[in-house]
Amino acid sequence: MQTSTKEQPSEILSPEDENENEVRRDDQENINKFGRLNARLHEVRYTISEKKKHLERIDDASTELMMGNGSNVMVQYGDTFFETSEDEATEYCEEEVEKYQNHVDELEAEEVEILDEQKGLKAVLYSRFGKSINLEEK
Repeated sequence: MQTSTKEQPSEILSPEDENENEVRRDDQENINKFGRLNARLHEVRYTISEKKKHLERIDDASTELMMGNGSNVMVQYGDTFFETSEDEATEYCEEEVEKYQNHVDELEAEEVEILDEQKGLKAVLYSRFGKSINLEEK
């Protein structure tokens, strides 16, 4: 006797919740667009977290520079290290903070735009398919 290893859906819809609407081309395009937006949203959120980590490292470096004794310091630029004064290193850190913060701000604005667009698509798709479609993340 064999047992079936098919996975059961996590939630089975009741007959009154089922939706027999046919998936039209524009519905499929909206579903695909939602999926692409969701993938981009994950990329944006990951990039934001990485940029914020980098900002913290730059802030730590700035703090170390403030506690320095005025001598020259080694600064990494790409794969190369070069010697410079504490003032120049501090200026470099400030420029990097500004550059990274601007990029984080742009990404956060993009995140808001994506969420707004997804909200609109959810309204359209849920009105058409009801509980037959799941657009929420777990």
